[in-house]
Amino acid sequence: METTGWSLRLILVVAAVSTTWWPPANSQPQTNLLNRGCSQYNATNIADFFRNLNATFSDLRSQLSNGGGRRFATAQQERSSDPVYAMAQCRNYLSEADCLACFDAAVSRIRNCSAANGARVIYDGCFLRYESNNFYDDTTLPGNIQICGNRTAPQAAAFSAAGQALLTDLEVATPRINGFFAATRREVTNGDNLTIYGVAQCAETVTQRGCLDCLTVAYKNLQGCLPDADGRAIDAACFLRYSDTPFFADNQTLDIRPFLGGGGDSSKKKAIIGGLVGGGGLVLILLAFLLWYKFSRKPKAAPRGNILGATELQGPNIYSYKDLKAATNNFTEENKLGEGGFGDVYKATLKNGNIIAVKKLDISSGRAKADFETEVRLISNVHHRNLVRLLGYCSKGSELLLVYEYMANGSLDRFLYGDKRGVLTWKQRCNIIFGTARGLAYLHEQYHVCIIHRDIKPSNILLDDDFQTKIADFGLARLLPENQSHVSTKFAGTLGYTAPEYAIGGHLSEKVDTYSFGVVILEIISGRRSSDMNVDSDTGFLLEEAWKLYESGMHLKIADETLNSSDYTPEEMKKLLEIALIGTQSPASARPTMSEVLVMLVSDGSAEQKGPSRPSFSYGNRAFGDTTSNSTGSSASNATASISQFTGR
Repeated sequence: METTGWSLRLILVVAAVSTTWWPPANSQPQTNLLNRGCSQYNATNIADFFRNLNATFSDLRSQLSNGGGRRFATAQQERSSDPVYAMAQCRNYLSEADCLACFDAAVSRIRNCSAANGARVIYDGCFLRYESNNFYDDTTLPGNIQICGNRTAPQAAAFSAAGQALLTDLEVATPRINGFFAATRREVTNGDNLTIYGVAQCAETVTQRGCLDCLTVAYKNLQGCLPDADGRAIDAACFLRYSDTPFFADNQTLDIRPFLGGGGDSSKKKAIIGGLVGGGGLVLILLAFLLWYKFSRKPKAAPRGNILGATELQGPNIYSYKDLKAATNNFTEENKLGEGGFGDVYKATLKNGNIIAVKKLDISSGRAKADFETEVRLISNVHHRNLVRLLGYCSKGSELLLVYEYMANGSLDRFLYGDKRGVLTWKQRCNIIFGTARGLAYLHEQYHVCIIHRDIKPSNILLDDDFQTKIADFGLARLLPENQSHVSTKFAGTLGYTAPEYAIGGHLSEKVDTYSFGVVILEIISGRRSSDMNVDSDTGFLLEEAWKLYESGMHLKIADETLNSSDYTPEEMKKLLEIALIGTQSPASARPTMSEVLVMLVSDGSAEQKGPSRPSFSYGNRAFGDTTSNSTGSSASNATASISQFTGR
C-alpha cells in the first residue's frame, strides 16, 4: 500500500514538474498567467476523478477546434462519485490555433493541482475552470481581483479620463452584445496620438443581468489601476482589460455605440433610474437609491457569520476589531499560541463556536500600512493543501490583524525538540518533508507571483489534525521595506536557517528557501536545533556535523534517538541527508529548485545527481569550508563577524 502511495506521488510530482513547461507557440496565444487556484479538497475516487477530468478536457478541446469559430465551451461528467463540471473560454480576438494553444497551456497548468476537486487557470488569452458542482451560473464572487501595471501612462490625466469613459461604455454595452464580447479602442483627447485599447467578456452561460453585475464589479476594481498604462480585472464570470498598447488586431474592434442606448457616456445607474422613471415608480426609485447607498457607502463592513465558509474563489473577509478582540479574550497571554518575527499569534473562538488563529502584525513601517490590503488580497488567493489558509483581516488604526485557519497540532518545533518530542514516526517525518517541499514549489513556480518565504523553519511549519504540513507566514515579508533585512533576532537560531548570501550580502532568490529547507530536513531527521552544539561530539553545529557524518559514511549517526531504527533504512537516511546537504550548498546556483527537490524526494535511491560539495560555513562562532567560492565572496573571518552582528555572540 505504501509503495503504491509513493508511486502515485512520483507520477503526480513528475507530471507537475514536466507539465509546467511547454513548447513556445509560434503565434500569440497570450499565455501570460494572471491567476491560478486549487481547491484544498481532493477527489475521493482518484481513478474516477481523472477519468472524468480527462473526458471533460477532451470534450472542451473538441468544441473549441470544430472550425465554427467557437471560443466558449462547457463539458461535464456527472454520473460518478466525483463528477466534474468544466468551462473554457478564449478571447474572441484569438485565432482558433491561438485559442487551442492557450487552452492546452491551461490544461497543463491546471493539472498541477493533482487530484484537487476544483481548480482554475486564467491567462490573458483564455481561462479554464473545473469544479465538482455546477458553477455555470456563477457571476461575481468576493475573490474578484484587479491586476495593475507598473508603468504610468503618458498624459496621465487625459489617459485616466479616456480610460474611465471606455471602461464605462464596455460595462454597459457588452451585456447587450450577442456572445458577451467587445473589443474597442479610443483616441485619447489631447493625448498626442495616444490610444487606449479595451476588451470585455462574460461567460456565455450567465444571463445579461449577470454579465452586467460582473462587469460592474470589474469596472470598480479597474478604476483603482488608472492612470497605470494597463490593467486587468478578473472574476468568476467576466474579464475586463485596458492598455495603451494594442493587444488585438485592428480588424477585431467593434463599434459599441449602438449598444449604449443613450450615448457613450451613459452609465448603468442612469439606465436603471431611467427605466424606473419610465415605469412611474417613485417609491421604487427611492428604494433603489437607499439600497445603492447602503451597499456603496459601506463596502467594507465587517461580516458576522461563519467565517470559515470561504470558497476557493473568495478573497479575504474583513472582520471587525471588536469581534476579534472578544474572540481572543482581549488578546490575553492564556490565548497566545506563539510568537514570531512578524508578531504574536492568538487562539480565538468565535460566537458561532469556530476556532481561528489571529496574528497581530508587528510591522510599523508606512509602506506596510499602505500596502497591507493589497498584499493580503494577494496572499488570500494562494490556495494549496500545504499552505495555511488566510481567511481574512482587520485594519483599525495602527492595528493590523490577520485571520488564519487554526492548526490543532501547532508547529513542527514542538514535535522535534519541544513538549511533543518523540511523537512523530519516520513516515510522518517523511510526509512533512515532502509536504513542505510541495508548498514551497507552489509558492516559487506555480502561483502567478513568485513568493519567496525567507523564513522557513520548524516554527513556521504547522501541522493539522492529520499531521499534514501547512506552511505559515508566507508572503508577509513583502510588507517589509526593501532595505529592511528579514532576519529575526527575537529567537536564537533563526539565523541558522538563513542562506549566507542573504544573511550577509542581502542577495535574495528562491534558493534562499532551498537552503532553509535543507536545514529543516536535518532538524527533522535528527530531532536537533540547527544552532545547538552536540555535547557528545567535537564536530560542532548541526550542519557541520551532518557534513562530517556524510563525508565519513556514518549516515545513521544523525538519526533522532527517539526514532524506531526499524522504521527506516540506511539508504533512506543517506538519501535525505544528501538532499539536505545539496540544498545548503554555496553559491546559490549550486542548489536545486524546489521542483527539482520534489523529484529527488520521490525518486528511488539517493539524490540522482553528483553528491553535495562542502558547505561554505556553519553557524555559531566559526565559518568553514571553501570560503573563496561562496556567493558573497567573504572570508571566514568576515563571515564570522557578520554572523555575530546578528546573533550577539
